[in-house]
Amino acid sequence: MYGTSILHLTTLKDWSEADVLRTVERSIDIKRNPRHYSAALSGKTLALLFQKTSTRTRCAGEIGMTQLGGHALYLDWRNTNFGLADLGDEVRVLSSYADFIVARLMQHDDVLRAAEASTAPIMNGCCNRYHPLQGLTDLMTVHEALGRLEGVRLTYVGVLNNVANSLIAAGLKTGMHVTCICPEVNPAARDEALYSEASAAGLYEYGAEAEQLQDVLAQSDVVYTDTWIDMEFFTDPAFAEEKERRIALFQPFQINADLVRNLDLKILHCLPAHHGYEITGDMLHDPRSLIFTQAENRLHSQKAVLLQLANAPE
Repeated sequence: MYGTSILHLTTLKDWSEADVLRTVERSIDIKRNPRHYSAALSGKTLALLFQKTSTRTRCAGEIGMTQLGGHALYLDWRNTNFGLADLGDEVRVLSSYADFIVARLMQHDDVLRAAEASTAPIMNGCCNRYHPLQGLTDLMTVHEALGRLEGVRLTYVGVLNNVANSLIAAGLKTGMHVTCICPEVNPAARDEALYSEASAAGLYEYGAEAEQLQDVLAQSDVVYTDTWIDMEFFTDPAFAEEKERRIALFQPFQINADLVRNLDLKILHCLPAHHGYEITGDMLHDPRSLIFTQAENRLHSQKAVLLQLANAPE
């Protein structure tokens, strides 16, 4: 098919260790030396096709491409013909206009269909199974703070979801150990092959009991959480019962001052955060928190991904 010989970023599982590490290293250099890259993609265009809302992914794409000397075009799915026509046909056309595409789609199968049809590199801007752009940012942030990735022990707390999957895949490429303390797995995100591979490599462990959390965190370099309360739970009365169920299930796993008291670790969250649910507001501003640095790093990491896909010189 049209895009099979192109390097895409649909999931970190498909990137080599060298690709991942090169991108992480370059993202740190871009942050330190932005002027060196200011014309790296001059004359190039990035299309951002979004089926769902975004702050960091959209801003990192648009602003990052501009800062590399190129141009970005944002496409809201609802204002295009993507919802009316064959996805492959529309992506093939879009890729004939643009040099790169960020596709933020609901279903991973649609991301794969887009990559198959595209004549330009496709970046998965978040789907129901993976969030590789976030995973690369997380690696950058950890490396920047700790000076290494291999041997780092990261504990993810919350729903086992697309973000957790990308962290596990990132660990496989870098030697970072990921422990997931998750009382619930998002069925749409489940990837047993990934979990088995990472477990066999000694880089992944899973637990579901809140009583484990304190002991695991005492051995961790990083604690990471993500939202477990969906936005519609706050606005649609139809979700009131589900909201209460999740609060009861997940409240013991909240990242708060008591949980991390006297622990020497870094705190991460991919945002947006719901204060008082998966994390208390004070933890976002704790001296150990890298959350806002992590958010800023989405910009630098996005630039590095674009340059990696463009095969640009160092």
